[in-house]
Amino acid sequence: MSSYEENYLNKRPQELCHMCGKCCRVVTTKHPYEKLLELQKQGDKGACEFLELFVPFESIDEARKADSGTVDNIIEQLKSDSNYDESKITFYTCRCLQDDNKCSIYEKRPALCRHCPSTPWAIVPPGCGFEGWLFMKREEDKERVRKAKEELLEMEVLKRKVTNPDTLDKICAVEHKLNRTIEMYKKYGSENW
Repeated sequence: MSSYEENYLNKRPQELCHMCGKCCRVVTTKHPYEKLLELQKQGDKGACEFLELFVPFESIDEARKADSGTVDNIIEQLKSDSNYDESKITFYTCRCLQDDNKCSIYEKRPALCRHCPSTPWAIVPPGCGFEGWLFMKREEDKERVRKAKEELLEMEVLKRKVTNPDTLDKICAVEHKLNRTIEMYKKYGSENW
């Protein structure tokens, strides 16, 4: 089992879900619709799975009719991204969501549904039961990055004191690992934490 599954997916308190269906009614992806279609043609499993379940709204206004709070929340969150371009955002709705907000394929739902929200950085609908827990998990990630930055500073000081080449190599290896930790969260703004 990967550390992602051990540290996030298996610890996610599923009982927090309100079963409101909002996360199925209006969703978006990091790729524009055209890119998803291209990935689907290339056989990308994630794109294929997503497009089997989700159909695009014709416009952002159509998505707002389904759930304006979720749409506006997502757009507000995405505006902080330097690559934000509203014209490239496509909203989707799940074809398996029933009128009672229940999933028609719940017992057989694919991994992308079972893993929702898939990261602590997922944008969830306002009032989602996972909001507080995701906030706590994001803060843990931020603390991990801050600690890595502090340790990098300590490595810099240590390197100035050490002359043994083997020890310097070990310090450089630790620095590399710490930098990978920071880089892993770059898309979430780790340079500012």
